[in-house]
Amino acid sequence: MKVSQKTTDLPRLHSAADVAHALGCSEWWVKEQARRGRIPFTKPGGSYRFTVEHFMEIMRIFESRPTEGRDAATSATRAPRRQRAATPAMSATPLTARTPRRARQGQSQASAA
Repeated sequence: MKVSQKTTDLPRLHSAADVAHALGCSEWWVKEQARRGRIPFTKPGGSYRFTVEHFMEIMRIFESRPTEGRDAATSATRAPRRQRAATPAMSATPLTARTPRRARQGQSQASAA
């Protein structure tokens, strides 16, 4: 049986598990990103499938590059965060607890009798 030229030109579709393995993450994460519309996919027959072009775009979407004007060395040697200055204690009035509702209801019933 001879394979026609048209069937060999079809793009290969990869499962979410294949993409997760290539990215080094969980299959659930890949499916969740697809479900939320954050990554490209196709869904023939109700399951998420990915082409090589989809995978390359996913790589571009989550790629991180240094911002202009800052190189990797300066961002790595960033100054530590300053700690907040202690706020001086304010002179507050002392808090007193309220009488519980059940106790108040009992008092009103006792005074009515």
